[in-house]
Amino acid sequence: MKYGIDAQKEIYLQGMSGIKPIVPTIYEDLVKEAKEKMSAEGFAYIAGGAGMEKTMKANLDAFDHYKLNARMMQGSVNIDMSIHLLGKKYDTPIMAAPIGALELAHPIAEKAVATACRELNIPMIFSNQASVKMETCASELGSTPRWFQLYWSKSDDLVQSFVSRAEKCDCEAIVVTLDTTTLGWRTRDLDLGYLPFLRGEGLAQYSSDPIFNAIVEERMKNKVGANDPKPPITLTTIENLFKVCKNYPGGFLNNLTSGKALAAVKTFIDIYMRPELEWADIKRLRKMTKLPILVKGIHHIEDAKMAIDAGVDGMIISNHGGRQVDGGVGALTALDEIALELKGKAALLFDSGIRSGADVIKALALGADAVLIGRPFAFGVAIAQERGATAVFKHFLSEIEIQLSLMGIKSISELNRNVLAKDSE
Repeated sequence: MKYGIDAQKEIYLQGMSGIKPIVPTIYEDLVKEAKEKMSAEGFAYIAGGAGMEKTMKANLDAFDHYKLNARMMQGSVNIDMSIHLLGKKYDTPIMAAPIGALELAHPIAEKAVATACRELNIPMIFSNQASVKMETCASELGSTPRWFQLYWSKSDDLVQSFVSRAEKCDCEAIVVTLDTTTLGWRTRDLDLGYLPFLRGEGLAQYSSDPIFNAIVEERMKNKVGANDPKPPITLTTIENLFKVCKNYPGGFLNNLTSGKALAAVKTFIDIYMRPELEWADIKRLRKMTKLPILVKGIHHIEDAKMAIDAGVDGMIISNHGGRQVDGGVGALTALDEIALELKGKAALLFDSGIRSGADVIKALALGADAVLIGRPFAFGVAIAQERGATAVFKHFLSEIEIQLSLMGIKSISELNRNVLAKDSE
């Protein structure tokens, strides 16, 4: 798969025949085109953030405080884009971030991402809230590296089941997401009264899990939740009930008559988050798997230190793309502080606010070992499915390679703080 100068030439050559890129290279246009393809609810869920979305803005603004210094007469057309992470070599510095309920972009969902990652050999992190089960994505990936994102459920048996399945899928690491012990105050979703999981969306890892299904059966047998509050019965209520029965495996009529689909959704809502999770639980996870363990959602220096004390192999500096706490610190600002403090004590990855190849370079220069791409590829999936996701990743890799060449940098390993100038506060 060509990217960099070759991909750039290909775009210009096709332009001679009036053929434009599969997806826009300008991020704002990418979002605009994706919005036209998606439902209002689907776009709001993927594009939105918490509260007034000031953390989302802070994520973007943080990149403006760092400028890239280019050196002349040192360029190369053969840029080494590989990185070393957790004892393994990866071909690119970017990874596909886990995105929940990706079917909101397009029904093909993670299969499109897996295809794109396979073509470019980009590591993919399977979402705990996936629309396609991990086994299907693993098959689609072939030998391409993959990790698994874990939301720590109230059921340790379910946690163990997810981890065991990830191991069987040849995942190379477990990523525990820490910052979603409850949903943030997401105003776009609230104003639409929309949560995809209540419609049976984003539940593929659960519906395909024997432990989860056993929990559902047991709750149905004991009539757990039978007296829970219910929404007013309207035509919309009935329509959404039909959607749940359609989306959940087992067949529409069976789900409708047995009530299992609705029971599964209620079970998920009741058990998928564990607010009382503590650092000591990382040690329990160590007993469940021999895979490297990373924690995602770190953006405070003291939490980074506690993660080190807990024995994690790495951490992802992230504020969940601004979807959890409003008015927070930009994630890149947090990366700057944490990287200086830790000085290589654990693998550092970064996500939140990445919109261009230049953003990736800045994060790597500040100390990230790899960078996660999220919303951009989701919008690519919405526009052109696997071709759209592939194009988005190619655009990122092409910009990174071309910019490094123009900056006089021959290898990702050469990136450090010397290539940055920081604005005075």
